Amino acid sequence: MGKASKRQETLGARVKALASDLTFRRGVLSILIFLALWEVGFRFNEWFGVMVPFVGKVDAPTIVAIRWGDVVLLPGYWESWYLSMGRVFLGFLIAQIIGIPFGLAMAVNKYFRGMFFPPFEILRPIPPLAWVPASIIFWPTTELSIMFVTFLGAFYTIVINVLGGARAVDIQYLRAAQSMGATQWDLFRKIILPGTLPSIFIGAAVGMGITWEVVLAAEMISGGGQQSGGGLGFFIWSSYMGGVMDQVIVGMISIGLAGYISSSLIRYIGYRSMPWRRMF
Repeated sequence: MGKASKRQETLGARVKALASDLTFRRGVLSILIFLALWEVGFRFNEWFGVMVPFVGKVDAPTIVAIRWGDVVLLPGYWESWYLSMGRVFLGFLIAQIIGIPFGLAMAVNKYFRGMFFPPFEILRPIPPLAWVPASIIFWPTTELSIMFVTFLGAFYTIVINVLGGARAVDIQYLRAAQSMGATQWDLFRKIILPGTLPSIFIGAAVGMGITWEVVLAAEMISGGGQQSGGGLGFFIWSSYMGGVMDQVIVGMISIGLAGYISSSLIRYIGYRSMPWRRMF
């Protein structure tokens, strides 16, 4: 009983602190104002006979909420979440595993940078979605094609941020460490890598957003890659083709929530990985 009571007190204290946080309260207030304006914009024609452009044609939050209550009971909805989240995190993880060492190698080795940076810069402006036709032909399954395009969505952003962050480390720190007998490994481990961490997590956050955009578009173009479900992108497309517009809005909000969860996870990992930045 004592431990349970203490946990409840701790949870209550955290909830109270969150509720009293000014930033949190402003965020909640802005969402409520947005929903209220959306509802009024939709009902304006019903109340006053005047159609509000765009908003008046989008189902009101109350209608979307009712539809959402029906959709969450369908197994296909959660399967769409599972498929899209799996594709995003797998493609993003591979992009991190390859992109971070690749960017660091280009930053610290001028010969490696001279060899690989020109082709990297030629390929970087090509939108990931432009690779969809080629990837469908190149990869044996549609699922691998979607994951490849998702990987590209994060890879270039991660590499360019890591490269810029590592190159921006103050040379005076490196010279001071060398004067005290630091080895090349010490310079990398204790100066270059910690100095690059903020850029790594900025690139990760931006790359995660691009990854969600790419995977959803790829799911729409390719038909989802699965006979059933198909991801949130295919869920939105099939809802649109079926004329169920309130379900389209449900899918769009689901994407927003998924992106927010993903970005929050990256911010939390960055917060835990850089304790020296918590004082600011």
